[in-house]
Amino acid sequence: MHMRKYPFSILLICLLQVLTAKAEDGYRLWLRYDKISNPTLLNHYQKMMQHLWVDGNSPILQSAQKELTMGLGGLLGKPMNQVNSIQNNTVIVGSVESSKFIANLQLSEMPRLGKEGYLIVSLTIEGKPCLVVAAKTDVGALYGSFKLLQELQTHQYFGKMVMVNNPAMQLRMLDHWDNLNRTVERGYAGFSIFKWHLLPGYIDQRYIDYARANASIGINGTVVNNVNANSLMLSKDYLIKVAALANVFRKYGIKTYLSVKFSSPIELGKLKTADPLDPAVIAWWKQKADEVYKYIPDFGGFVVKANSEGQPGPQNYQRSHADGANMLGDALAPHGGIVIWRAFVYSNETPIDRTKQAYLEFKPFDGQFKPNVIVQVKNGPLDFQPREPFHPLFGGMPKTPLMMEFQLTQEYLGHATHLVYEAPLMTEVLDADTYANGAGSTVAKVVNGSLGKFDLNGMAGVANIGDDRNWTGHPFAQANWYAYGRLAWNPSQNTDRIAEDWIKMSWSTDSQFVAKTKQMMMDSRKVLVQYMTPLGLHHIMGDGHHYGPSPWSDRLGRADWNPVYYHRADSAGIGFERSSKGSNALEQYAPEIRKIYEDPKTCPEQYLLWFHHVAWNFKMKSGKTLWEELCYNYYAGVEAVRQTQKIWAAQKSLVDEERFEQVRQLLLVQEQEAIWWRNACLLYFGTFSKMPLPVGYEQPDHDLKYYQSLRFPFAPGNGGSN
Repeated sequence: MHMRKYPFSILLICLLQVLTAKAEDGYRLWLRYDKISNPTLLNHYQKMMQHLWVDGNSPILQSAQKELTMGLGGLLGKPMNQVNSIQNNTVIVGSVESSKFIANLQLSEMPRLGKEGYLIVSLTIEGKPCLVVAAKTDVGALYGSFKLLQELQTHQYFGKMVMVNNPAMQLRMLDHWDNLNRTVERGYAGFSIFKWHLLPGYIDQRYIDYARANASIGINGTVVNNVNANSLMLSKDYLIKVAALANVFRKYGIKTYLSVKFSSPIELGKLKTADPLDPAVIAWWKQKADEVYKYIPDFGGFVVKANSEGQPGPQNYQRSHADGANMLGDALAPHGGIVIWRAFVYSNETPIDRTKQAYLEFKPFDGQFKPNVIVQVKNGPLDFQPREPFHPLFGGMPKTPLMMEFQLTQEYLGHATHLVYEAPLMTEVLDADTYANGAGSTVAKVVNGSLGKFDLNGMAGVANIGDDRNWTGHPFAQANWYAYGRLAWNPSQNTDRIAEDWIKMSWSTDSQFVAKTKQMMMDSRKVLVQYMTPLGLHHIMGDGHHYGPSPWSDRLGRADWNPVYYHRADSAGIGFERSSKGSNALEQYAPEIRKIYEDPKTCPEQYLLWFHHVAWNFKMKSGKTLWEELCYNYYAGVEAVRQTQKIWAAQKSLVDEERFEQVRQLLLVQEQEAIWWRNACLLYFGTFSKMPLPVGYEQPDHDLKYYQSLRFPFAPGNGGSN
């Protein structure tokens, strides 16, 4: 047999293609840095950026240099020439903090920069065209470096540039509900990325890539353990492990925080009490804070879930939330640390409407928290539902800094199975007007501190990250991590633009692909609400695991853990009456809001059944009865998922096969689960309305008893509430 002879160059190209081929498995997130495919644009960029000079050698600037070297090299298709002086077409990066060159430039825009802000500006220096990424601090220069790469990835940078950018929030954090055994509460993307059993000796590359991804979207804090905390996290053995992570994160401007258990003085310190006013307890926490900072000098602070869902807290000792938070604040204050005290509380004994309880518990203590304490409030008054009105505390505590808490992990939004872009959910809340200080007092102005003039402010997102190869389970779930970071940096950003940027960075810059995929994403949250909880329905998910529909459930020990508590369906109608005729939860909102929501005829229909118990034949704005409108929404949601499948199928030639097929299959699962939701809910609610499905709708393929018989004892992410 004779071997056919090929030119050496062809053999070499084939070999290189084999060696460099990478599966598009999603691991690289939005930091792919593949060579720019547009020849004209590529040539333009290559001429403008021929050299790289990062002036400074701090760990953070070293991170910037590594990222720019990799990113520019990949995007431009050639290695960057590293220099330490001005050359023609040089990208110059540095900060006043570390670079005499940057300081001596005396850039006119520099006074507009905050501590973490950055400036990207085209300049001619000594007759040579340059692009300068400058900041007051090294971390600002790092953020500017990532922004420059984003501009190239999304094909936004075409020539002269002057960009000044500052974050709107001080704290921009990811909260991990990760346990020490590496399970993740409400996690749907595998086990925890934190391998506690291998720390501190083994530093996984994923820790570094996690830090890179966070820094690229401006996230500057991470809570590495579950709010349902284990006191062992404060032991010496685990502090050493946490310190190893902090050493990685610090290089990317990220501070490390810990969730702590309020009873730790008993469990770790062997004290007889955890009373926050007890001198021995006060001393124990001060000593523990000193120890934490010995291992982690830039430690951020403590996150506390107390007196909620069985977690211990100051109320165990007849003390207040302010007593507990302030005691911890005093312990951390000498080190510059803060306390993030969660407001997700509701009493086991109080029969009052659960959506009112956090307000009732915290409102009396407005203005009584120490300066280094911030109260963290969920976006809505219940629990991360597909749609909720904003939490009334955002308009009710003007003397206390409040921190927003969003949930990126899709506990109530189909887990990591359903395609749901959460940015519209976030902006719906952030843009809502609280009227706390007149019209225009948006939730965003409350949490960024501008309304109350608070320097301590911020947002937290409950992470949707696990050790799945693509980090988030569903490829499109990455967009929620990305969008959260962008909105934490600037809540006024357009969610449409954020989606477009993410698509270009994560998938393709092809205009057809971008337009169609963005359409899918922007519609996705509305679609999910339609087939799960339309018209203000809420918390009708399965018991405990919150997977799938279970509006009939009433077997849990507490009334407000059961879906029947929330929808209140009967022969007269459906919905929870929270007007003055019912629980009067509306009294916790400003008069301007109450005036609109008090009357079912003026209440926005998206919250109708949240605030009102409405008759089945109530006339909706569409002219349909409530029952007909409910049916319409459930069926429209299913049809919209089918339309999404068609849009995605048409994209096949424009995307890599591996991720295309993964999304295609997940959309099939989503369709089946949307049908499940539709059929189960309408069959059940129909037993109260006594009305048939409208003519022309496809009939359910099972009866109600079938759906009620389904059980899911091993649903992922189960193990409690947060």
